Amino acid sequence: MFGLIWAVVARARFVFRQFMPTNLLLDAIHTRRGLKWGMLAMLLAVPYGWGALACLGLAEGGGQGWLNLIGLLFVWNALKFLVAGPVTLIRLVRVRLGEARMARALTHSPAGGGEIPGEAPQRETIELVR
Repeated sequence: MFGLIWAVVARARFVFRQFMPTNLLLDAIHTRRGLKWGMLAMLLAVPYGWGALACLGLAEGGGQGWLNLIGLLFVWNALKFLVAGPVTLIRLVRVRLGEARMARALTHSPAGGGEIPGEAPQRETIELVR
């Protein structure tokens, strides 16, 4: 029984990851090229918040009960975009600092290349043959 539940959840996650528009956008934002758009993507939380308020208000005012599920989905998507903004900003700063560190290391090395900072220097080993 547990294996069946596990398989169903894994398949559902695959479908949601591959075909839901917000997940596709978040996957694109979390790439190296998309990190700069993370803070701008936070603005997408505003329409999702308005949609949630509208759906939940209609459901509370005597509308259909399924509007609660749509409102919950809107709230979930808004939270995903609100969290994605600061996370991508932190990742972008870390990537840019790493790139600057690598560029500094390459310009200050004697031959314009060589060892990567933070890695142990490679030493040649001499094998003794008897």
